[in-house]
Amino acid sequence: MSDRYSQLFASYTDAITYEHLPKETIHEVKRRILDSFGTAMSAIGEDTPKAVRNYAYDYALAPGQRGATLWGTATKTPPEIAGFVNGVAVRYLDFNDTYLSKEPLHPSDMIGALMALAEWNGNSTRDLITALAIAYEIPINLCDAASLRKNRWDHVNYIAIGTACGAAKLLGLKGEQIEHAISIAIVPHASMRQTRAGELSMWKGAAAANSARNGVFAALLAAKGVTGPYQPFDGEMGFFRQLLNGEKFDDKCLEGLQQHTPPRRILDTYIKFWPVEYHAQSAVDAALQLHKQLNGAKLKSLHIDTFKASYEIIAKDPEKWEPKTRETADHSIQYITLVALMDGKITKESFSQARIFDPTTRQMLKNNVTLAEDPKLTEGYPFGIPNRITVTTDAGQTLSLEVSFPRGHAQNPMTDEEVVEKLTANTEHCWTAAQRSRVVDMVFNYEKHTVADVVEAIRI
Repeated sequence: MSDRYSQLFASYTDAITYEHLPKETIHEVKRRILDSFGTAMSAIGEDTPKAVRNYAYDYALAPGQRGATLWGTATKTPPEIAGFVNGVAVRYLDFNDTYLSKEPLHPSDMIGALMALAEWNGNSTRDLITALAIAYEIPINLCDAASLRKNRWDHVNYIAIGTACGAAKLLGLKGEQIEHAISIAIVPHASMRQTRAGELSMWKGAAAANSARNGVFAALLAAKGVTGPYQPFDGEMGFFRQLLNGEKFDDKCLEGLQQHTPPRRILDTYIKFWPVEYHAQSAVDAALQLHKQLNGAKLKSLHIDTFKASYEIIAKDPEKWEPKTRETADHSIQYITLVALMDGKITKESFSQARIFDPTTRQMLKNNVTLAEDPKLTEGYPFGIPNRITVTTDAGQTLSLEVSFPRGHAQNPMTDEEVVEKLTANTEHCWTAAQRSRVVDMVFNYEKHTVADVVEAIRI
């Protein structure tokens, strides 16, 4: 296809097998599957997951027909639809994993789509682990290689590339077929950054799932011989000119792909400890620590010092000071930090309409919270996510705390036990302890089971 980048990604996809995977990568893939099940089950009754599931029910297949399962149900649909629905559930609470670099990413946005395809296609769990390791590796390296956000395009464009490669692996595509899958995934489906600007809508939690769906759809078409636009990256009207404003990828960041280095980049990503946009995780950490130190003292004011990426993504818009939707609130560092400080906790209920519109909270946000971008904190990003918060009380007490590596960060990773504790909290409303124990055992011993059997085990 005369495009060295599509050739590069195709070559890497083709070269990596299960036998190439480091044991640490295999284990981490299993942790991300488990974490994704939990975040999806916690969100399954919320408005957006319910809406897209109702859409999918119109395409439900008859019993015995080949399909992929809508997680938590017995319903099967075509894999593109199931992958989209499951991806929305994983993403909805903003509780799934993250990678931060020139471009931020939620790599587990690809898990629902690739698992749906693997279930439909009859792939083994080893096949799926391999596809997921590849799907993580490529877009994470792309996040280091170029920023989409800087050029007003959304990070989910990298999700489409990663999913197309993972889907191509599951379908056994080779060479130019993989290139065509990548091209069909990205050229017709460029996603605008407007999804995350101003007041945020339901689509904030659906955009990545849609890009993953496009990646699956593209690979299925390529498998049947459909060709995609030539030179998708280097072409006159291609990815570089349209989405990167003429820039190209920093090839130094892609050397591992060029050398077919076994995938390990999943180990550089972060499992979330709290259900908020990742740049605010350290602010929550600091706020919860200070809440304990306040020991019931009345809060007078809150000041947040943050870094540039955080300011641009979750602070600068006027709507972040008066959020009206869940999606805006969990992307407002002002709201997130204040609620953590006031309540001493952050859960999905922190973003209910009742909590968002609490009069005392909204008055505090308007009159008693200030925020500034601190260049010194910016220097610490993306290696860390440094936020500093300072609080004063009515009694004149001042407390301040800075945190760079909250729990779950690659520099402060969660243990397996903590991942299971998170799963427990996310599923206690819908799974019994016995069911949860069975799912944990099946995922950590994934190779002994089929994709369909594990999906069946999470049914509510």
